[in-house]
Amino acid sequence: MVTEKTADQLQQPAWSSSQVQDDDEVLEHDPKTDNRATSKSIRQKVTDVIFYVPPWCRYDPSQPPRFSIWYNVLFAFAGAFTVGNLYYNHPILNILAEDFNVPYVKVSRIPTLMQAGYATGLLFVCPLGDLLKRRPLTLGLIAFTATLWIGLCLTHSFEVFCVISYITAITTVIPQVMLPLVTELAPPNRRALAISITTSGNLLGLVSARLLSGVVTNFTSWRNVYWIALGLQYSILIVLWLFMPDYPSSNPEGLNYFKMIGGIMLLYPKHAVLVQAGLVSYCISACFTSYWTTLTFLLADPPYGYSPITIGLFALIGIAGIVMGPVYAKYLIQPFAPAFSCIAGCVVLGIGVTLGTYSGTHTVVGPIIQAFALDASFQITQTANRAAIHPIEPRGRNRVNTAFMLFTFMGQMTGTAAGAELYERGGWIASGSLSVGFVALALVTAITRGPYEQGWIGWGGGWDLRKQNLAEATGGAGTVAMLDVAPGPVAIEDGDRDGNGVHTVDVDMEKQGDGPKHEVK
Repeated sequence: MVTEKTADQLQQPAWSSSQVQDDDEVLEHDPKTDNRATSKSIRQKVTDVIFYVPPWCRYDPSQPPRFSIWYNVLFAFAGAFTVGNLYYNHPILNILAEDFNVPYVKVSRIPTLMQAGYATGLLFVCPLGDLLKRRPLTLGLIAFTATLWIGLCLTHSFEVFCVISYITAITTVIPQVMLPLVTELAPPNRRALAISITTSGNLLGLVSARLLSGVVTNFTSWRNVYWIALGLQYSILIVLWLFMPDYPSSNPEGLNYFKMIGGIMLLYPKHAVLVQAGLVSYCISACFTSYWTTLTFLLADPPYGYSPITIGLFALIGIAGIVMGPVYAKYLIQPFAPAFSCIAGCVVLGIGVTLGTYSGTHTVVGPIIQAFALDASFQITQTANRAAIHPIEPRGRNRVNTAFMLFTFMGQMTGTAAGAELYERGGWIASGSLSVGFVALALVTAITRGPYEQGWIGWGGGWDLRKQNLAEATGGAGTVAMLDVAPGPVAIEDGDRDGNGVHTVDVDMEKQGDGPKHEVK
């Protein structure tokens, strides 16, 4: 009898229909299961809403949206409202140190970690712009960042604050999604201006974040700064949801993500202009963040003893850089090769940093002049370098931008960490002297390789710093934005007002006479 029962048990399924029915009834009435299902349903609904494309934003290849000044300004504000996340802490580091009961050198980890997080996002998130559609990528990143930002508003733990700062910085890479998109959409005759407007938006975010942080903290709690930032992020999310076109992927056939990430490192040995632009950006960025990090300590300590609102008002100096950006683009960057703009920017910065460093402990005029020089040189060199690297890898502009910006934010991390450490040990002059060295390195890098040199060092192709183009070689059909490219295929973009056509040709650049000879194959 036992044997028969065992056989029956072996023949019967592990779950009989009655058992399944009973268990289903139990599951249906399980509160935990119901809560999980409800939570999943809510998340799905929120996701569906975020990624829904309104009819007026849907992309029509037969009638693509014209890249107008409206879209340029929209993308600039998207960068401004998000890049500010990195800079709200700068003017209130001394307040954060008091609130979390940590020394200056330790509280400086916050901006350092945020720059590290931003660099991480550049490497692992920004390349997705070559793989995915830019609209859902942008909206998803902003929604995630804004939601996680709530933790910064609430936490009382310094360690938790640092961790959340790092994670939110990873996804605060919207400006680096917008910039390649702008360079892709803008017509060649307006590309430098379009890049400048978008870069000015980033500077506006930087200035606004510092100003808002200083003013609000002076009258209320510093946490209100972060609550306001939360509202701004959700606001730009709504605006982009309403108006950002659903541009197609630049690689609709798809790419392997891991090969794409690995390929970023392979760009450096292929393109000398990318390495040169990156090194200049590294040095300028190190000066930039070292100054703004240590300036808070200088102005808060004797002999100045300024309040947070006064320190925050120093950010208004950056408005000059925002206003002058389009002027630089039109009269300094657009007519000339990138080398000229980079050299000019380094010279201006060298003068400003020297004056600010060695007079800053005696008069506030020196740091003010240094701030003007920093904003001007940063705007000039960043716009020129982006224009220089634009022609390389036409279908991988997000990866090229990532490769370039890795230098930029490694420089910012270096400037923040080294500047704070040197200020702790030797004061304002010690940290400023490091910036003087960075400016010297940037200037040497800029003059080591000419605008038409195809190798790594030299001025082959001539000394003419005016921009060259391929209009004559192509019969007026197209131009290259900057002939500061490596040998091989480059993008020849139609000069129509919409800037929609992109054609790839092989360009041989040979040294002949006073300038390079261009042969289109």
